[in-house]
Amino acid sequence: MIVTMEGVTKRYGATTALSGADLHVEEGSITGLIGPNGAGKTTALRIVATLLARDAGTVSVAGLDPERDPRGVRRILGWVPDFFGVYDRLEVAEYLEFFAAAHGVPPERRRGLVADLLALVDLEEKADTDVNVLSRGMKQRLSLARALVHDPELLVLDEPASGLDPRARVQLRELVAELARMGKTVLISSHILSELEGICSHLVIVDRGRVKAQGPVSEVLAAAAGTRLVVLRTTPEARDAAEEVVAGSELAEELVVERDRILITSRKEEIALARLVAELVDAGVPILEWRVESGGLEELFLALTEEAS
Repeated sequence: MIVTMEGVTKRYGATTALSGADLHVEEGSITGLIGPNGAGKTTALRIVATLLARDAGTVSVAGLDPERDPRGVRRILGWVPDFFGVYDRLEVAEYLEFFAAAHGVPPERRRGLVADLLALVDLEEKADTDVNVLSRGMKQRLSLARALVHDPELLVLDEPASGLDPRARVQLRELVAELARMGKTVLISSHILSELEGICSHLVIVDRGRVKAQGPVSEVLAAAAGTRLVVLRTTPEARDAAEEVVAGSELAEELVVERDRILITSRKEEIALARLVAELVDAGVPILEWRVESGGLEELFLALTEEAS
């Protein structure tokens, strides 16, 4: 494992961003950290990237502790935050040359390195363009190039597709896949499952500071196999009564209460779940919607992550 996080807790005052979180990233993988906004994804990535100190737990990046040896970790890690950063009044090539110099790349190597990186991220024609006039998609690709100037083993990307148009998102996914083919390990976060599902080899599902599931995509899917997601919609007045019935039923394994519906996970056959309908009716709960969906990655994600009610 190139990244190992065990029992990590991080608090901001009275708010707990991470609570006993475990995270494992295999070398050479594209690991997607997926969860709703506020789930703790950015906090976890910043701890890995040496930008935040944890309150409890242990973290190892290629055998190094980010707090005890931040310089060592930064030598092997490339960080791409969810915002562009500074020095956007430089030209594109100047921007990369600046960061190459900051990372100690010898002067005689910088020009060739910058040319190679611009070719990789398809910005060769923008070498003499001011950074501040680039589109958001181009800036994200430039951020990736910046993170690669010191040839890191691990790339950590925090919501890189945020705010991008559909075409730019496709280009970003293709670039991430190319980096993996080059032998890089990629740890990438998003709150949109579809952004990660097609490119990741591994997934980590996070909600409210806790890791709910993780592993190779095939294993996470296998865990979802046979699981059914039931969508129950009732009136606001009857929601508490519906929750009480569902929570007390042997047919429901887990439930998530949202503003106007209850999501129920179960491994029972659909015909058996009809008994739950009868229990709700007997309790006087009006059923506005009852929908049973076969288990899959999206259903598992919905079942494991709770929206604020």
